[in-house]
Formats: sequence, C-alpha cells, structure tokens
Amino acid sequence: MKSKTQDPNHTTLAGERLLDEYVLEHSDDEPEYLYRLWRATNVHLLHGRMASGRLQGRLLKMFVEMIRPKNILEVGTFSGYSALCMAEGLANVNVNGNGNDNGNGNGNGGKIYTFEINDEQEPFTRKWIVESPWAEYVTFIIGDVAEKAKELGVKFDMAFLDGDKKTYVETYEAILPLMNPGAFILADNTLWDGHVIDPEYDRDHQTQGIRRFNDHIKNDPRVSRVILPLRDGLTIIRVHSS
Repeated sequence: MKSKTQDPNHTTLAGERLLDEYVLEHSDDEPEYLYRLWRATNVHLLHGRMASGRLQGRLLKMFVEMIRPKNILEVGTFSGYSALCMAEGLANVNVNGNGNDNGNGNGNGGKIYTFEINDEQEPFTRKWIVESPWAEYVTFIIGDVAEKAKELGVKFDMAFLDGDKKTYVETYEAILPLMNPGAFILADNTLWDGHVIDPEYDRDHQTQGIRRFNDHIKNDPRVSRVILPLRDGLTIIRVHSS
C-alpha cells in the first residue's frame, strides 16, 4: 500500500534520475582521456558541474560529425572538456574527409578556436588540451571573444556559446557576423535549471541574461531556432544571414 505521505516531487525526481541513467547506459561512452578530464575537473576546480559531461559531450561530437564544419568557435572553455569533444569530432571528419569547406579550401584541416576569459583557468586547461589526442585541432585563447575573435580573420560553420550568461545577447551579436550562412550556433544553459520560468529568480542577473537572450533569439529574423531540454537547455540556432 502506497504511503499517504509520499512526496510526489520526490517520486518524480527519482524517476528522472533513473531515466537519466537509462539514457547514459544507452549512449556512447566517452574516451578514457575525457573521462579522466571530467574527473579532474570535478576534483580540482570549483563549479565542476559547469563541464559539459558525457551526454552533452557525445552530442557535441555528433553535431560536429553531422555539420562537418571547417572551423568551430567556442565561447567559454572552462576545463576544455567540450572543446575536446568537438575536436574529437573534427578528427573523425578529417580522417573521413568530405568536410565543409565553404570556399575556404578543402574539407580537411578543420580547427576549433576556444576562448576563455578567466586567465586563472589557463594552467589547468592548457595542460589537458596540449596533452590530449586532439591537441592539433584546438587553438586555446585567453581573452574576450567579442574583442579577439574578429582578429583571427576566420569564418565559422559552428559555434558553441557557453560563456557569461549575463552577456549572452552581446556575445551572440559579436559572433554572428563571423558565422557563415548556414552555420549553426549551439547556446548552452538556455533553460537555466528551470529558473527562466521561476518568478523567484526574477532578480537574478544570470537568469535575466538567459531570459533576455531567449527572447532576443525568438525574435531574430536572421536565424531559426529550437530549444532542446538537454541538461538545463541547449538551443540550436541556424544562421540564415548575419
């Protein structure tokens, strides 16, 4: 007989955890190097949860293999986990050929340019990138992407936006001119643990930034978009014009 005092929210959360476990059990494993990086991130860094993790990492890799970008832009490197997942995808694309050149040469030789504004992060992250099996595909840059990305003289076929939530709109507007027509921008954390619909977070600056970004994208005629409820939200944006 079910207890009359059973908390339905507790039951729902338990079911969600079981479903999360089922999803992971039936998705690809991450390479051993990436598993060690994820472990080190959570042991040695504050806010280790900021790392993409296995499920999102496998999705990012697969997006790269589907889109076959010549160049990728990442905003917010953190420990390098997501950058290396995408670099793994680039390596597979380069081995198999048929990359997307968009007038930039042959389909091979793609690269990810990943920007981290927190210079205190550099010693940990650069070591893991340099020693990884995919180091040749990653250019790691410390600095503000809004200022430095345009100096590269590179156009991008894919971007992963995972920086400061308060300035998502400004960062989006800074990188949009750098994207090729038909490119994809993946914006992380766009449901923000559900806070986007929670009035208790109306005064939270991070939540305000995400809400502002979501409204901005919804009304932007230059792109099409869809939000996936993966982790705390991943918006897939396809660029029509910049």
